[in-house]
Amino acid sequence: MRPLEGLRVVDLTRVLSGPYCTMQLGDLGAEVIKVEQPGKGDDTRAFAPPYQGDEAAYFLSVNRNKKSITLDMKQEAGKEVLGRLIDVSDVLVENFRPGAMDRLGFGFAAVHARRPSLVYCSISGFGSTGPQKDRPGYDVIVQGEAGVMDLTGPQDGAPYKVGTAIGDLVSGLTASQGILAALYAAKATGKGQHVSVSMYEVVAALLTFNASIYFATGRSPRRRGNEHPTIVPYETFEASDGWINLGVANDDLWQRFCRGAERPDLAEDARFARASDRVRNRDALVPLVRALIKERSRDDWMARMDKAGVPSGAIRSVGEVCDGDLLSARDMIAAMPHPNAGTVKAVKNAMHLSDTPLEGYAAPPTLGQHTREVLTDLLGYAAADVEKLARAKVI
Repeated sequence: MRPLEGLRVVDLTRVLSGPYCTMQLGDLGAEVIKVEQPGKGDDTRAFAPPYQGDEAAYFLSVNRNKKSITLDMKQEAGKEVLGRLIDVSDVLVENFRPGAMDRLGFGFAAVHARRPSLVYCSISGFGSTGPQKDRPGYDVIVQGEAGVMDLTGPQDGAPYKVGTAIGDLVSGLTASQGILAALYAAKATGKGQHVSVSMYEVVAALLTFNASIYFATGRSPRRRGNEHPTIVPYETFEASDGWINLGVANDDLWQRFCRGAERPDLAEDARFARASDRVRNRDALVPLVRALIKERSRDDWMARMDKAGVPSGAIRSVGEVCDGDLLSARDMIAAMPHPNAGTVKAVKNAMHLSDTPLEGYAAPPTLGQHTREVLTDLLGYAAADVEKLARAKVI
């Protein structure tokens, strides 16, 4: 069995932060029932091209291990279905703007009164209170507002967003962590609680040492491209046929690097003897290392650094990673049969649990694939009642 077998999750989320959260719970074995708008579904079903079959690749990336039902939650009959689903569930996750669930009649207070043991999780852009609570939570907006973009990009150029949607994804991870903490607390108290996650606060919390630099000095760290503010050389260099990262993080590693590079003169240079010297003399050292790395190939440098015991790594494309030996050797690629898209591949969950392994990955559902199953088998609706709901476009 997987660790969350027997747990049922009502998934009212869409796009990325919420679906990534509920996918984590599904990977861990929870039964995740994704509630989608009839005829349209999650917004990301239309985030295409590219498609796989007639399914958007974006949607497929964050919705495995879930069931899909369609439900118009604005109709009274739809609210009745949702209420009955809540009555037999353990967790509800939503990422509407603050206040939207209250207007539907399913805010935390109402749901808690109805099912006190249920853990209720809300993910928002800027929190459910405060002067910015009504702002939408788009990843690129949050990355900018929370300081990450000001730290990312070339020193003398424009700020860059992180190449993956880190605000959404880390918010989803934080939400899943909060849900698990609330479930653990409920074992002792018997009561569920409201887990509230703000994307802005999650990304601001990622500032860590950059925030500490500001608190210590009163000055905001400046954008450094791929440089590290307090370690040199610890950045990206171009080899003769590609790019590598070097992580020369202490004095011993500096000596090892110089030996591996066959440059004893650098090891003996007083300007670079200690870590603090290398930081102070960054402008002298980095051009020397840059010219040195350019002399040999990426693989040559990787072999040299491995032999010398110096942390290094290639800058690999997404394709190199997905087709690479490491994920394959670690059995980290899931191949899931899908009725419309053929075989859907994805990188598996990165947790490895010895006694309750995360096995049996199921492909993301088609829109409404499990509606009739959930209504009849789980909620007790008669087949005739399901047909009536379908005719009324409730499902």
